[in-house]
Amino acid sequence: MSATSPRKVVVTDGDHVADSRVRFLTAEPVVPGRVRGTIVASWQRSRDSSVAADRVKLPYISDPDIDTPLTRSAEPVLRALREQLDGQSVSAILTDPTGLVLSRLTAAHDLERHLDSVLLAPGFSYAEEFVGTNGIGTALEIGGATHVFGHEHYAENLEDLACAGVPIQHPISGRTVGAIDLTCWRRDAGSLLLTLAKATAEQIRQALLSDSGAGQMGLFQEYLRTCRRMTGVVFALNKDVVMLNEYARTVLDPADQAAMLAQATERLTTGHRESVAVDLPTGLAVRMHCRPVRETGQPPGLVVHVKLADPERVGGGRRAATSATGLLPGLVGSAPPWLRACHEVERLFRAGEWLAVDGEPGVGKLAVLKAVQLRRQPVGRLAVFDAAEATADRNWLSTVRHALLEDADNVILRHVDTLDAPRLRGLSSALQAARAGRDRALWVAVTLRQNDQDKNLTALLQLFPSTVEVPPLRLHLEDLQPLVAHFLARLGHGGQLTCSPEAMQLLMRLPWPGNTEQVHQLLRHVVKHRRTGYIVPDDLPPEARAVGRRRLSPLERIERDAIVQSLCDAGGNKAKAARSLEMSRATIYRKIHEYGIVSPTA
Repeated sequence: MSATSPRKVVVTDGDHVADSRVRFLTAEPVVPGRVRGTIVASWQRSRDSSVAADRVKLPYISDPDIDTPLTRSAEPVLRALREQLDGQSVSAILTDPTGLVLSRLTAAHDLERHLDSVLLAPGFSYAEEFVGTNGIGTALEIGGATHVFGHEHYAENLEDLACAGVPIQHPISGRTVGAIDLTCWRRDAGSLLLTLAKATAEQIRQALLSDSGAGQMGLFQEYLRTCRRMTGVVFALNKDVVMLNEYARTVLDPADQAAMLAQATERLTTGHRESVAVDLPTGLAVRMHCRPVRETGQPPGLVVHVKLADPERVGGGRRAATSATGLLPGLVGSAPPWLRACHEVERLFRAGEWLAVDGEPGVGKLAVLKAVQLRRQPVGRLAVFDAAEATADRNWLSTVRHALLEDADNVILRHVDTLDAPRLRGLSSALQAARAGRDRALWVAVTLRQNDQDKNLTALLQLFPSTVEVPPLRLHLEDLQPLVAHFLARLGHGGQLTCSPEAMQLLMRLPWPGNTEQVHQLLRHVVKHRRTGYIVPDDLPPEARAVGRRRLSPLERIERDAIVQSLCDAGGNKAKAARSLEMSRATIYRKIHEYGIVSPTA
C-alpha cells in the first residue's frame, strides 16, 4: 500500500447538508439534489429504526471474540497502515459483519479521545440500526463501499468526523466477514479516504486468502469443483474449517445444518467415499454423498453433496420463512406477476444475455438478480456497483471498468438512470470494451426506474437486449404473508414471532408505496419491542392503521399518527379520543375517513 496521505483534497459536506438534515429530522421535505441519495435513504432507515439523532447510545459486548481469521489476517495490514499514516489524525477500525468494533488503531491522541466519547471503540456496535448513518453501518447495510462526511451522519455527535467504510468479503466463499473503516476529522477529510479504505480492504482479503493455508486450499478447490458440478446443498469441512454454500444456509433449518455437520464429522476419520441416508431433526430425509479430501501432511477433509428426498418439504419453519415455492434461494412469493419476473431473469441469465431490470424503488430488483446468480453460478465472482455513488466517488467508473475487463464473472450496475451524460457515455464505452475484449464469459445486468430517457441512457440500454419489469408489491399482494414470515426470520425471530390474523389484515389493506423494502423497515420497527409470540395490531406503527391512497404532507402525517395513538389509548372510543385531542367528534370522524384510519374495536 502506498503511504499517500488521504488529505490532498478537502471534502466538505456543506451548510446545505446540515440544513437538509435539520429539515429531515423535523419532517420537512429535503430539497432534491442537495444530499446524496444513499445518505437520504440511510437517514430514512435510521428514522424507521427509531435511532436517536441527539445522542449515541450503543449496545456493548465486554468480551468480543478478537481471535478470528479476520482479525489475525488484518492485524499486520492495519499495523503497516498505522505506520504509514504516522502523525496523521486517521483511525483504522475493524468490525465484524454485524458492525461490532473489534479493533481500533489511532495515531493521534485527540482523535482517540473523541472516538472514545462517541463510543467508536472495541466492544460497541456501529450497526446502522443503532447509531444511524455512518461509514461502518451504512457500508454493511448497502453491501458496498461508502463514505459519510460531517453532517451526513444521522447522530449529531458524529458531525465533526468523516469516515469511509468498505465491507470485507471472504476470498473463497464471497461472504461478508467484516468491514474496514477509516475515520478522521471532518476538516481533514480528503477525496482519497475512500480509495485508501478500499485498498486496505483488498489487502485484508488477500491476507485472508494467504492465511487459508495449503491444506485448506486443497479442500477449497474440491468444494468449488463440487459447487460447479452440483446444484443444491454442498458443504465441506476439516478439523479447522467449515464451508456451507448459500443455498444450504437459506433453505435448511439451523438444527438440520448442525445434524448434517455432526454426521460428516463422524465420517472424517474413515477416509472412504460413501453415501448415507440421514433423518434430520425437522423430519427432512436426505442422502449425503461424501467425498474425502486427503493431502500428504494435511488434515483430512470431506466434501459433501446432499440430495433431498422430498425437495418440496425443506426444513419446517425455515422453509416457510424462506421460500414459499422453492423458486429461488432467499426469495418468497407465488403470485404470477412475481413468478414471471423471476423466471424471466433466470432464463436470460442461463442464456448469458445481458439485461435491464426495471421497477419502482424497493420492489426487489437486486434481490432477484442476486438470487438467480446464487442458484445458477454460486461460486462466480459477483460485483455490485451503485451508480448513485458515482458523483461522490471520482474513481467509480475506473473501478467498474476494472471489474468488467478483469475481475468479475457477473456484474450488477444499480440505478444507472441516475448517471449524468458523461458517465453514461463512459460506462457504455467500458461495457463495449468488456464485451469485445474479455477472454471468459461476462454477464451484466443493470437496474433502473425508466422515466423519460435521455439519449445517453437510451444508447447504453442498446447493449441490453431485454428488459424485465419487477412488479410493485400492490400487484402481488397475496405474497405479503410469506414475505412477512421471511423478514421475521431474517430479523432473527423466525419461529418465535408470528403475525396475528388481525395484524395481517391491517397490513393487507396498505398500499405499500415503498414495496417490499417498506415491509422490511416496518417489521424492523416492530421487532424492537415485540420479540416473541404474536404481532397484534397495537404493535404496528401508526401508518399501518391508515389506508389513505394520497401522499400526506409532514403535518398531515403527524396529525394522522396522533389520532391513531389517541384511538389506541382510548380503546377505539372516538369520543374519548376526540376529547384528548381537543377536537370535536365531527372533526375526528372526518379525519378518520379522510386518512383512511382503521379504528381499533372499542
